Amino acid sequence: MLHCPRNIVKSAFFLSVFLLGTDINTALAADPTGDWRVADGVANIRVAQCNGSMWGVVAWEKEPGGRDTNNPDPAKQSRPTLAMPILLDMKKKPGADSWEGQVYNAKDGQTYASTITPHGTDQLEIQGCVLGFLCGGETWTRVGPPIPSSPSNSMAKGAPAPKGAPPKTVGAANPPAPNPSAPKTAGSPKGHAPTADTVGDICLLGDIARFAH
Repeated sequence: MLHCPRNIVKSAFFLSVFLLGTDINTALAADPTGDWRVADGVANIRVAQCNGSMWGVVAWEKEPGGRDTNNPDPAKQSRPTLAMPILLDMKKKPGADSWEGQVYNAKDGQTYASTITPHGTDQLEIQGCVLGFLCGGETWTRVGPPIPSSPSNSMAKGAPAPKGAPPKTVGAANPPAPNPSAPKTAGSPKGHAPTADTVGDICLLGDIARFAH
């Protein structure tokens, strides 16, 4: 019977643990899902995968009650900014840990070509460009853990609905009930008490669900 020296066995064990940890950290580093605090701290954006694309919506506001007053569509100027989509239908770039799509900027009511790129496990870089130039960006900070794939993602175009009940779509006028499985929004900045999570599974929001069903 062959016997391995104890120090070799111990070294192999620690090497396997190190490699496993590296794989886990790499996976987390490339995961843009979760809740993120924007650079100026006025909002948290919840990012989740819906029907194969990344979407992001406003999940918390420092000053509640905001409205999309700068939207060029008069019909949307009274919609609440809470639960409003910000990152729109972002697709993964082949061979890169980045996602491309559009970002809506409520400050000027305009939509820009955008890229999101995770840096480490706690930062998400947002880059936006107007017609391929005048690019700018900012870095968001993680305040909530990665979000597992939503059951609603299985209800993609052409996929059968789960047995027992039809897929639930929540319209803008009927905000979703809190989702117990969704991560809670992290604590608010000093001076602002934490609020209940009223956004829940963003894949069920009307503005996103119409793309996923």
